[in-house]
Amino acid sequence: MLQELALALRLQALDRKIASLETEIATLPKHISEIERRLESHGRRLEADRSALAANQRDRKKLEGDIQLHQQKVSKLRDQMSAVKTNEQYKALLHEIQFAEQEIATNEDKILELMVNAEARDKEVKAAEAELKEEMAEIEKEKKIAHDRTAEDEKELAEWTAKRDASRSAADQDMLRHYDRVTKFRGSGLAEVLDQKCTGCSVVLRPQTYNEVRSGKLIYCDSCQRILYYDPSKEVPKEAQTERVTKRRAHPKLDASQAWFYRAEFGDSGEVFLSFSNTAGSAHRRVYDAASGRRLGDILVRDGGYRQAFPEDLTDTIRLNGNWGEAELDEWGDELPSFVLDALQRDLDLARAEAASHRHKEPVSA
Repeated sequence: MLQELALALRLQALDRKIASLETEIATLPKHISEIERRLESHGRRLEADRSALAANQRDRKKLEGDIQLHQQKVSKLRDQMSAVKTNEQYKALLHEIQFAEQEIATNEDKILELMVNAEARDKEVKAAEAELKEEMAEIEKEKKIAHDRTAEDEKELAEWTAKRDASRSAADQDMLRHYDRVTKFRGSGLAEVLDQKCTGCSVVLRPQTYNEVRSGKLIYCDSCQRILYYDPSKEVPKEAQTERVTKRRAHPKLDASQAWFYRAEFGDSGEVFLSFSNTAGSAHRRVYDAASGRRLGDILVRDGGYRQAFPEDLTDTIRLNGNWGEAELDEWGDELPSFVLDALQRDLDLARAEAASHRHKEPVSA
């Protein structure tokens, strides 16, 4: 049975690696589309600026043409003034000349205004063209990186898939069917036993079941049906456990604006880490896969503090230490850095050991 357990553990590790690669491969085309849309948006704004500059030039030419017509009219009217015989005719021609000259002055003012506007617009267009050129080069670089990463991931995926196929062909078929069925509904097919509990669903095992798991038998959890396994290297003597917890584990502050929790069962996602942060009257919630550190779903934002905003997520959880702020979470994007994931896992182990030490200290009633 130890060999079957080893195969099951290897299979789960392979499945998680493959799922991580498939997620990344699916994400990269979306990333490429996003940067292409960004480039198209900037290109459209540049074209709009160019069109506005061209319209400015057309308006100036039209006004210049109107000025020439009015100047010609003024010249003809002045020629006619020498031939008039009455004051009324003279005054009428003078009035027309004054009107034409006023139109010329108005158009000249408009041309000057358009010229000032054109200078500013021309600078904007040139700056936008230079920026767009740099951005196109940067985006092409990003696209190449994304394409190269996709090719690497697909090659690696093929290698890991071949390893998984080999492991599946060597595994017991009954165990394999059970593993596949539980993984489909629970997100993971195996769960480690710590402190006599299934870490998948946090249910305490019966003593006989616990001993069978420790002996290496293939045992399924009565509650979540995951295949149970035990790692003796993590077993800590009760005395040392109590001393370690007392000395080493810091307790997170209840009123902290950032908070982390472990939850053994979260919908179809299985084991997750929940991150909450209170910012400017709103609460942000992020969910990460406890094994891979990948973010699951979108970031949810609700009004109020996280305890009031997300009470349904705080049941059956273990509070963990962690004070990484919103800026760091945004910088990490869709996956927790390994040092954060390791820190959360270590603190989870300490929290479980702490809970176990408290139970051992409880007096036994006669």
